[in-house]
Amino acid sequence: MLVLITYDVQTSSESGKKRLRKVAKKCEEYGVRVQNSVFECIVDSTQLKQLQIALEEIIDPSVDSLRYYRLGNNHDTKVKHMGAKPAIKVDKPLIF
Repeated sequence: MLVLITYDVQTSSESGKKRLRKVAKKCEEYGVRVQNSVFECIVDSTQLKQLQIALEEIIDPSVDSLRYYRLGNNHDTKVKHMGAKPAIKVDKPLIF
């Protein structure tokens, strides 16, 4: 299924900047960055749960936030891209 993950991590402190980097690195293990704090991830239910647990261990819930949008397996009809940065088919092989 396609899951859109968004996050907002407070970066006014060094620990916040460190959390931000850790959240981004963890999301990169599962998906593709489509905007600064937005990742598209193709995962199954188990992988999503693992990712949620890992991210929730990184953030400080008193000042940071995470959002998970489950777009399902039929996501081609639910995502429309316009503007800069070419759209990437996250469920297809990446060939450079």
